Amino acid sequence: MTERIVSFVMSGGVGSRLWPLSREDNPKQFHDLSGDGSMLVKTLRRLKARQEGETPVYLIASERHAARVKDDIAGIDLAGGAAIFEPTGRNTAAAVAIATLQTLDAYGDGIVLVVPSDHEISTDDQFWQTIEQGVPAAREGRLVVFGIRPSQPETGYGYIEVAGSGQGVSDVSRFVEKPDLETARAYLEAGNFFWNTGIFLFRASTMREEFLKHQPQIWQTAEQAFRTASRDLSGLYMPLEAYEAIPSDSIDYAIMEHATGIAMVPAAFRWNDLGSWQSLLDVSPTDAQGNVIVGDVVAMDCENSYMRSEGRLLSAIGLKDIAIVATMDATFVAPVSHSQNVKKIVEQLEKSGRLETKFTPSHDRVLQSGAWRKRVHHWLFEETLPLWSTAGVDERYGGFHEALGFDGKSLMRPKRMRTMARQVYAFAVAKARGWDGPADRLIAYGLDFMSGNGRTERGGWVRTMNLDGGVADATEDAYDHSCVLLALAYAHMCGNPDALRLGAETFDFLDAHLEDQRLTGFLETSAGEGLRRSNPHMHLLEAFLAWHTATGDRNYLRRAARIIDLFRSHFFDAESWTLGEYYDDDWLPAAGEKGTWTEPGHHFEWASLLVDFAAKSGQKNLTAYARKLYASAIANGLNRATGLAYGAVSRQGMPLDRVSRSWPQTEAIKAAIALDGADGPDLKPEIEARVGRLFRWHIDPAPLGLWIDRIDERGRSLASEVPASIFYHLVCALMQYLDSTSEN
Repeated sequence: MTERIVSFVMSGGVGSRLWPLSREDNPKQFHDLSGDGSMLVKTLRRLKARQEGETPVYLIASERHAARVKDDIAGIDLAGGAAIFEPTGRNTAAAVAIATLQTLDAYGDGIVLVVPSDHEISTDDQFWQTIEQGVPAAREGRLVVFGIRPSQPETGYGYIEVAGSGQGVSDVSRFVEKPDLETARAYLEAGNFFWNTGIFLFRASTMREEFLKHQPQIWQTAEQAFRTASRDLSGLYMPLEAYEAIPSDSIDYAIMEHATGIAMVPAAFRWNDLGSWQSLLDVSPTDAQGNVIVGDVVAMDCENSYMRSEGRLLSAIGLKDIAIVATMDATFVAPVSHSQNVKKIVEQLEKSGRLETKFTPSHDRVLQSGAWRKRVHHWLFEETLPLWSTAGVDERYGGFHEALGFDGKSLMRPKRMRTMARQVYAFAVAKARGWDGPADRLIAYGLDFMSGNGRTERGGWVRTMNLDGGVADATEDAYDHSCVLLALAYAHMCGNPDALRLGAETFDFLDAHLEDQRLTGFLETSAGEGLRRSNPHMHLLEAFLAWHTATGDRNYLRRAARIIDLFRSHFFDAESWTLGEYYDDDWLPAAGEKGTWTEPGHHFEWASLLVDFAAKSGQKNLTAYARKLYASAIANGLNRATGLAYGAVSRQGMPLDRVSRSWPQTEAIKAAIALDGADGPDLKPEIEARVGRLFRWHIDPAPLGLWIDRIDERGRSLASEVPASIFYHLVCALMQYLDSTSEN
């Protein structure tokens, strides 16, 4: 009876050597590089093509790509297998350990085949003929690898040295890393060195024993993650906390370099890992001059070149042995012999926080800057400001209404200090941008209500007031004080006579009662209660920069610099390019889910403020942080169905709050505007796309002057009211959009 082979496809890589086509959000295995399906789909079909014997197929992929995986494999029968999703990358040793555990759990001590998802292999029959040759050795308890006899000195592959000539199943002498050219030539001449395909065959119990012998920690932590995984119809999901505890290492370093008795089978199939543009030139159909032409390309007198355009016309004359790959936002040019070095470009881009390594721009982006200008201007000046300057004002008790219904009437809620302050700020911004409504009256009206009803005995500001202005919650909150300071700065710029005095009093209170005397930063409340958060500090940074703009006093810039130092030392994670939200009293990430909680909207807010501080302070290196925050939010924080930012994602990019609120979309606009003017890529098309999505999902479906604040992951409204606290986000972002575009 033919042996069952349980197959696993590893699909967690990025394929950065094929940048700018392959990126973190759309890696190599999802691309159709030869016109007959994605690399992943072709791999799955190859595994299913075994003529005899049961072959269940499992896919091990990143959970951040779960939606893409489900789309790609829809209609493919995995023969009893399933998708296994990793919440974070832990390299190939973890993947092989999970494959072994799944086999032992479902099939007992079976034969396991592990293959990469992104290799080009000549024929399915030749592939399976080679694999079957290794089954007897695997059955006997040997680890089996598969080698390709080299046809030229290749520096982009790892090598396997075998004893003897390597004509049949051979003993492995050693594994060697990617060599330099001279060494590769020596390997070719020796005749007993083979390219390492990264394909493994083994009995499950054998691999378990090797892990327990050489890497017990990897095995034990992988087993813990596997035993606590959740299962549903779409696959097996590893828990984040357990999975990220697995040491990150490759199967080559963790096991293969330590194990003995490894066997190698020489492959009977042609193979290419498609790891460079040179490799694609080698395997793709060419024209009479040896060129590979993909997309809208006109080439004249060119030879042996790879030319690909994903968008605009690409034209070339007189090129030889050159790779040119042009996408919507980036172009790569190099001699094809040097295309292995594209990783150096990617590393340089990542160091400077460039967006182009993280996400792929949409093909439907609006290219004309200012395309939304007329709609934005009309909505602001003819619909929204008129409504909120009348229906949004509480003419009976003072101040502003906390929320309106979709009929434009007040819902009669208690009034938060931050909302009162934000309304003052929004009307001040509108006046500065040319609104001819009663801005001065509304600013004074709001400040009179705030100062007359919302001050504490110590000179601070309360958190919440009742509808009639009586104090409902007297907590002195750092977040609220940041909003008050922002409003006062803009009121001062608009000429309000009380703003400067109130601002000075508020700064005195901030220094005396909210500044942390033990550590850098500020307390959540004057009582020092609750988890520490980065968000109030971001809003204080915003307020300090506003006061610097209002007065020119560099003392406010020095205040801002202290927040920046805290951002760099504690809030920003350099590895994941993410911004933490919750911390303990020592500024260490909070325990549990809150410690990994990040909000794309706050990434966008910080990005625009960092660019502003960099311009004011001269610390231009901060712009790189802004780009990284923006890039990680775009790459990991968006609902790909709507293009809207999620409420929250983990540091590994897993959605934690799938609701899309309106305010993060406005902050994405502001961040793109800020970065567009910061000596980086042209983000004008991205700005237009962000404005378009804001109107498509949040503004156009709502009555005039209102908005849908909450959208579920399928694009359906969850909103039952219109919160006034969002008004300032919309006004500020869309006014900045008008500032950044010119009238036609």
